[in-house]
Amino acid sequence: MSANRLKQERLEQQMKDKKPLYTPAEAVYEANRCLYCYDAPCIKACPTGIDIPRFIKKIATDNIPGSAKTIFSANMLGYSCARVCPVEVLCVGACVYNDLNHQPIEIGRLQRYATEKALGQEKESGKKLFTPQPKTDKKVALVGAGPASLACAAYLALSGVQCDLYEKNELPGGLNTTGVAPYKLFALDAMDEVNWILQHGINLKTRMALGENITLDALCDSYDAVFLGLGLGADRALLDHPAVWGATDLIAKIKNDPDFQLPHTDSAVVIGGGNTALDIARELAYLGVKDVLMVYRKGIQDMSGYRHEREAAMKQGVRFMEFGLPKSLTTENGLITGLTLTFSNGLPDFEISTPFVIEAVGQEKHGQNWGLKTEKDGTLSVDPRTFETSRSGVFAGGDCVNGGKEVVNAAAEGRDAAFAMLKRWNIPSQFLKEV
Repeated sequence: MSANRLKQERLEQQMKDKKPLYTPAEAVYEANRCLYCYDAPCIKACPTGIDIPRFIKKIATDNIPGSAKTIFSANMLGYSCARVCPVEVLCVGACVYNDLNHQPIEIGRLQRYATEKALGQEKESGKKLFTPQPKTDKKVALVGAGPASLACAAYLALSGVQCDLYEKNELPGGLNTTGVAPYKLFALDAMDEVNWILQHGINLKTRMALGENITLDALCDSYDAVFLGLGLGADRALLDHPAVWGATDLIAKIKNDPDFQLPHTDSAVVIGGGNTALDIARELAYLGVKDVLMVYRKGIQDMSGYRHEREAAMKQGVRFMEFGLPKSLTTENGLITGLTLTFSNGLPDFEISTPFVIEAVGQEKHGQNWGLKTEKDGTLSVDPRTFETSRSGVFAGGDCVNGGKEVVNAAAEGRDAAFAMLKRWNIPSQFLKEV
């Protein structure tokens, strides 16, 4: 079953691919630089534990399907992760070449090459990378069609389990579709990955929201297990004004809405210091906003956003203001005309003239809404090995559990939950031996 397609005319189409696809010659050259380390540190740095030297060696020998199968066996979201993972602090950051003062292997770009080429070959030839096992009598409901649920459903469906995926929005894919910076992953590419996963026999039901037209009790009564991949809630707000944007809402508009245009302004202020704040600041700069200012409550070195993302933002002209907190808005006829900041380091209050204010200060957690045990921060409490919640037969993974980590973490948690179900039901799987 295919997911709905997006229209081409969207703002994200104006941005260029940050790390374009390798040519075959480039891929083979880079693959042959790999030392194929024994006990490779890059594998340990990958949350899904992909056998990185193995898939790279297969690229070097032009075994593209074999390379892709190595990747997908450990991470069914291997295509998007190749593009959105912060490899600089994961696999690439762990490459032994860093200690030898050499350029580390471009693992993410090699992973993209293998997965993108293999999926293209699969589509052209009709020869599938994976053949589903015979159907079993088990069925699982998965709530939320983001990376965690997609990974979980893929491993279950290919192992013969019926999977029904319930998504509250019209478009599946979670933040890959709505929230990842376009220069990393376009929404159409995210949808292609979703459709590839769905074609393995997964049923997608959109406009189905937990607590509205479906309930956890009803799902538990109808299925052998339930997986919750609910993500996070709405953007948190410091300023109470309808013209202030939440960062994830604005990114979704840029990525998905063909009718959306940015306000006609040369300036914007982004409040926050995490990766989402950096993403929207960079997107605005890409789209022609001349003066993008990031305001953070602490020093720039204390920002939770990755250093390489911060340095990239600086190269694009994004400015940073430290120790600042939003105090009040200046408005005229209901429109924002300025933002007053107060400073924790003793500087006097300062007003910035701008009509465009974006907050990126985190998202709400809604784990406490479903009658399940939660952690102090509001995320769902799960068994760290099986990802089963406090309710027997109900599993969970992704941002609703980890509070907002990377796509690769969600993929790992969805996979491990699927494996826990398969082991519980004594269902053999072609993947259990791979990880």
